[in-house]
Amino acid sequence: MESVRAVLIDIDGVLTVSWEPLPGAVEALRELREAGLGVALVTNTTSRTRASIAGTLREAGFAVDAADILTAPVVTAAYLAEHHPGARCALLNSGDIREDLEGVALVDPADVDSDSVPDVVIVGGAGPEFGYAALNRAFGYLQRGARLVAVHRNLYWRTDAGLQLDSGAFLAGLEKAARTEAEVTGKPSAAFFGAALARLGVDAGEAVMVGDDIESDVLAAQRAGITGVLVKTGKYLPETHREASGRPDHVIESFADLPALLRGSAEK
Repeated sequence: MESVRAVLIDIDGVLTVSWEPLPGAVEALRELREAGLGVALVTNTTSRTRASIAGTLREAGFAVDAADILTAPVVTAAYLAEHHPGARCALLNSGDIREDLEGVALVDPADVDSDSVPDVVIVGGAGPEFGYAALNRAFGYLQRGARLVAVHRNLYWRTDAGLQLDSGAFLAGLEKAARTEAEVTGKPSAAFFGAALARLGVDAGEAVMVGDDIESDVLAAQRAGITGVLVKTGKYLPETHREASGRPDHVIESFADLPALLRGSAEK
């Protein structure tokens, strides 16, 4: 681990649960910064903007600002600008993320008719907005030629009330029904990790990714050449660990144990 210059850190389930800090997380993040490591908080969260996330984390004791945070919506905006420039986009998401979708032309469903179908359907994070009418409307757009772009594929996340269903479950249904495949922009896409590395100015071999989702966080980062560290907090489940498509480089009990791992005093 001597070559590590930067750490990519998932937020929900790693630093916090329901935005409450996990034990030792504030102190561990401070220790990483004092060691001179670059830090990027990388999240598929789609319920808040970067500025809102930074404010909430500061209130919880974390020394962060909006520039430290890379959200899936920010990467989605960059992806759309490159791959679907000028596209008219219909957004299905729980929470207001328009600030992080800079430059994306979002259309109001009330302004859409049979002659003006959106070019792209963006599926963000799930919530009460994912009712039958909204999903069926998205299905209709896809049938009439719209492309499907997903901010992520997460099936669930953990809150203080337990595991909650996320948009990946709905996304699978839309793909099957519309006979299409989503273009995924957030974790586990390689583009997301590439954007984080570019922001930190480091190569993949100089970075560590810490997450609670073995597939989307850890193994996806490892496929991108980044060292993966799985924490046993948040959405971690022993059965998903056993049944995963690969083996994490490292497994630790919580983010509080990361400084020790980086110092070489924790077991692999």
